[in-house]
Amino acid sequence: MLTERIFLEHFSYVPEHLLEIAGEVRNLVAQTAPQATEVLRKNGAVYFDAARGGPVKAGICQIRILSDHIRVVFAHGAFLPDRQRLLVGDQLAMRHLPIYNYEAAPWDALLALIEASYHFDPCSLAQG
Repeated sequence: MLTERIFLEHFSYVPEHLLEIAGEVRNLVAQTAPQATEVLRKNGAVYFDAARGGPVKAGICQIRILSDHIRVVFAHGAFLPDRQRLLVGDQLAMRHLPIYNYEAAPWDALLALIEASYHFDPCSLAQG
């Protein structure tokens, strides 16, 4: 992963309350997969395990910065165990978790989703 300085410089335009959320999501990814590849985009970041593939096949999650919240996106979210039903979205597989403020965020559940996503292998899905 990139240094925190590079991350903060890249997102210097982001309001502090959203940057705090994005930073904590980043910390959870680093805790789960310290070797994860981090790619910064204009409005977010993508995390994946490059040893297993690219951002889709080996995707862990994405951070998308919107005007009023952070969206944690899981490319294969429809296949992750989501006991609290936090993930939303109507695409075939992609789901996301919106986070509007740091204090109300379900950090433990998000960590479990990140861990599940890290271990998920889309090749394990039955071909039909």
